[in-house]
Amino acid sequence: MSEQATQETTQRQAPATAPVAKPPKGITIADSAVARLKELLEQRQTPEAGLRLAVKGGGCSGLQYSMEWSEKSRERDKIFEKDGVRVFVDPKSYLYLIGTELVFEQTLMASGFKLDNPNIKAACGCGESFSV
Repeated sequence: MSEQATQETTQRQAPATAPVAKPPKGITIADSAVARLKELLEQRQTPEAGLRLAVKGGGCSGLQYSMEWSEKSRERDKIFEKDGVRVFVDPKSYLYLIGTELVFEQTLMASGFKLDNPNIKAACGCGESFSV
């Protein structure tokens, strides 16, 4: 078989499109968020506590995030952990947060935790609420 015929055979067998990358499951915690959460947990003197993330109805776009400390997980919580830092999410909120990354950002104007959520279809101008 000639070299050209071999190349043509190889080209015909190649897939027509490249495989599409699937979004990550669960919630990831960025290194910046881990560092800040460790600092806050140390200040609170509650190393077993974790950050509870939730999605609740409200805001001008229909849904909004809630973050608060939780001393322990609840029975049906999804628990995400990185370097000893834990994030708790209830099953209902988890449906809206699949693939989200928790990040801590610090700029000259503001600092705080941010959720990079790939499921958001629209968000309000202030950034406090969203829709999927």
